[in-house]
Amino acid sequence: MIDEYIYKNHKKLRCGYTTGTCAAAAAKAAARMLLTGQRISYVCIDTPKGISVTLSLSDIALSDTTAVCAVQKDAGDDADCTDKIRIYATVRRCADSGIVIEGGTGIGRVTRSGLEQPVGSAAINSVPRAMIQKEVCAELAAAGYDGGLEVIISAPKGMEIAKKTFNPRLGIEGGISILGTSGIVEPMSERAIVDTIRLELRQKKALGYETLLLSPGNYGQQFAMDTWGIDLDAGVKCSNFIGETLDIALELGFSQILLIGHIGKLIKVAAGVMNTHSSMADARLETLSACALLAGANADTARGILNCTTTDDALQILTDRHILDAAMEIALEKMLAHMRRRLGGGILDIQDIQIEAILFSNLHGVLAMSDNAQAFIRQIPLKGALLSE
Repeated sequence: MIDEYIYKNHKKLRCGYTTGTCAAAAAKAAARMLLTGQRISYVCIDTPKGISVTLSLSDIALSDTTAVCAVQKDAGDDADCTDKIRIYATVRRCADSGIVIEGGTGIGRVTRSGLEQPVGSAAINSVPRAMIQKEVCAELAAAGYDGGLEVIISAPKGMEIAKKTFNPRLGIEGGISILGTSGIVEPMSERAIVDTIRLELRQKKALGYETLLLSPGNYGQQFAMDTWGIDLDAGVKCSNFIGETLDIALELGFSQILLIGHIGKLIKVAAGVMNTHSSMADARLETLSACALLAGANADTARGILNCTTTDDALQILTDRHILDAAMEIALEKMLAHMRRRLGGGILDIQDIQIEAILFSNLHGVLAMSDNAQAFIRQIPLKGALLSE
């Protein structure tokens, strides 16, 4: 346990430490025990964030040629499926000089290009690799040992836990990833979600896709399949982070984006809200009311929409007033304008990236579709085509 806290939504939440910190600490401890021949019960390391942690060791095994130990992950108050998993390091002397870092049981293996590590490599990201290298090098220097060491990181329960992560979707097979850029887990971290979105976008780009399919989530997935014959799993789920996803897509050089989503989420974008989580902003009914007024609705209709509980209720009012199509076209136009502005300009023709969008409701069907959306759909590989690469 570490004594670090953050405040989120007026709550005091305890921080934890990443699988990368666990791996580096276990590797440091195993290297020290192997080189000194003495068992230890805890180890101290500095995380990239500058916070020092002291971690207990378990499952220690020591011989003349090999040392093994484990560090149990503590995710603090974060809802992390890898919380309490044990990360093991096995350190062996080897003939060559230097340090070799590999993944063992329960550590995923990269099978697709576009991820941080090359295809065929263990899914141990660059910052954890650097942490392991640094800590083991320090033990080599302290012991005056100029030979080589092999460090194998493993997680016996990793294969089971990986099923609850994004790894299968990303093409990381056989276990979890060893992750962490700061070494510290901040509860309810939005950065981790955005980093995962970036990984998925990088992977799509590496596979050669120029048209990027985006959707906020699983909502309406069957509707998308039935209506357009596309599987939203073939694209990237951007969750609430529409603005940051657009930024990353532009940075990576995608030339076309198609955003498909339910009115309840995407109507917020028509108001310029680029993080659609309810804790950030709502504006759903206010935006629908404004679109209705622009479509010719009177004040009573606008008040009725503002008094609705759900967007589907509001859409029914628009339907009853015979202005649903007009209001949805206005909403779509405003959505596109805000997204184009986010991408660097207000006019599509002068941008390096084209964006199209489709709004739908499960109850009311397709609400609005931009001019080139259908053409973009035909350019999106189906899920099976993606997985076969």
